[in-house]
Amino acid sequence: MSQPAPAQGVPTPPPNCPRCGRAAPPGAGPFCLRCGRYLAAPRWVAEPPVSGLPVPLPRMRPRYTGPPRYQVPPRWGFAPAPWPVEDDPGPVPAIVGVRSVAPTLISVLRVTAAVAVVAAGAEIWRYLLLLASRSEALSASAVAASDTLVVGAAWLATVLAVPAGTLFVLWSIRASRAAADRAGRVPSRSARAIVLGWVVPGLNLSVPGSVMAEIEHGGLDRPPDERPRPSRLVLVWWALWGSGLLFAALVLALSFRSGVQAMADGVLLHALVDLLAAATAVVSVRLVDRLTRLLSPPRVVRRELVVAVHPRSVTATPS
Repeated sequence: MSQPAPAQGVPTPPPNCPRCGRAAPPGAGPFCLRCGRYLAAPRWVAEPPVSGLPVPLPRMRPRYTGPPRYQVPPRWGFAPAPWPVEDDPGPVPAIVGVRSVAPTLISVLRVTAAVAVVAAGAEIWRYLLLLASRSEALSASAVAASDTLVVGAAWLATVLAVPAGTLFVLWSIRASRAAADRAGRVPSRSARAIVLGWVVPGLNLSVPGSVMAEIEHGGLDRPPDERPRPSRLVLVWWALWGSGLLFAALVLALSFRSGVQAMADGVLLHALVDLLAAATAVVSVRLVDRLTRLLSPPRVVRRELVVAVHPRSVTATPS
């Protein structure tokens, strides 16, 4: 049962001493006059213990104030010792260069073959228009479209022939060196001789085919002292390459003629040159891919194959 609260303005009588039990007279103070104990009732306050870890402060990204500044020139610096030099890994094998150039060369040759086919089709269309013009008037839009297609395809094929030829010469130099390294011999032709054999008229009819035959000879691991025997693929490429050069020279020589028949013959010869260029590019793709694979055969990875799985036979035990 709760006691009534004291009225306001009435002084509260001092409590009895918890030690001796005597009542303190009014106005005696907070201590017992007999034993000196503190008469006020203690008040217990529970507080959490103070943690030993510091309070984490929010991390703020400092604002960039520019490069460091020093009042005096700094005395510190790098140690007076030479920089460590790694061991020389040696020259890069030629087969690495062959693998790096071959994919790009194959892609450029494929695009060149496609553009050459388009150029040949444009020349054939122009020849058909020439035949039709003998009996009837031609449409101005058809003639303009034919001229645009012929000129555009011819210029695009010429532009693509430059990087294709450059990559082909570079690939042949590296492939020749890789074939010689594979046989443990010095290359029979220097890089300069190979480049001159590709670009000098007359030499470019025999040197490129001989280089391809030597590369194939080394890729097949034939005896170095044996004479190279080119395969059918190399012979076909060699024939296409030589015939393309001869026909290009023939077209250049006949282009100085004048007359309607000369123009018609020139259109047919241009179409034939474009078809030979497309065929040479297609066969070159196969040749580059085959010789690259011969020089760097893929590594055979042995894998275990599970043929059958037989479960263990469970024998019934008599109960």
